[in-house]
Amino acid sequence: MEITWLGHSCFRIKTKEATVIMDPYSKIEGLDLGRPKADIVTVSHDHPGHNNVSSVKGGDDLKVITGPGEYEIKGLFITGVRTYHDKQLGKKLGKNTVYLIETEGLVLAHLGDLGHVLDEEQADLMSEVDILLIPVGGGNSLGAEEAVEVISQIEPSIVIPMHYKTAPGQANLEGVERFCKEMGLTNWQVEDKLVVRKSDFGEQTEVKILAVKAN
Repeated sequence: MEITWLGHSCFRIKTKEATVIMDPYSKIEGLDLGRPKADIVTVSHDHPGHNNVSSVKGGDDLKVITGPGEYEIKGLFITGVRTYHDKQLGKKLGKNTVYLIETEGLVLAHLGDLGHVLDEEQADLMSEVDILLIPVGGGNSLGAEEAVEVISQIEPSIVIPMHYKTAPGQANLEGVERFCKEMGLTNWQVEDKLVVRKSDFGEQTEVKILAVKAN
C-alpha cells in the first residue's frame, strides 16, 4: 500500500487493486489539489474542504462513497462508520464518516473531520486498524491532546497526522509540532510518501509525517 498526502485531509491510497482519493478539497489557501486520478473517492462530510469529487478524474467508472455502510469495490472492502464533526452528536457542525479500507492484509482508517473522542462501539469497530490518518490541528476537528486520546483508543501500528497548518497556509490551524510533543517525539523526518507492508510493523505505535504532494 502506498500512501501520499495531498494536503489538508486528502490522501491518495494506491493498492494492487485500485487507487482511492479520500476527502478531496476545493482550493484551500496555499494548496491546489489539481486533477488526481482514482477508481474510488470517499467523502467524510459535505463541506468544501472534503467533498470536491468533481476534481477527481475517473470517468464513468469512478465510484463515490459518501456515508456509512459496507462496500466492496475492485477487491477493496470499505466500511463507513458514523461519527460526528463536534462533541454534540452533530448538532453544531453535522455528521462525519470514518472510513476503514481493508486490503493486502492491512486496515487503514481515515477519520475525516472527527470532532470527538470515540465511544465504546466506535472504538470497537476500529480495533483492528493498522494505519490511522487523524486530524491534529484543532479548528473544527481534533486537536493534539484529543488526537492522542483517540490514538490510545485504537492503538494502531502507524499514525499519519493530517489537517494541520503547513508552510503553504491554513494559519487557522495548529502546526504538527504540538501533536508530536504530545506523542513524546523530540525529532522526526518528513517523508514524501509511505509504502506500507504488514511485515514492517513494530510493537510500538510509529508516527509518520508526510510532505504535502498536491499540485
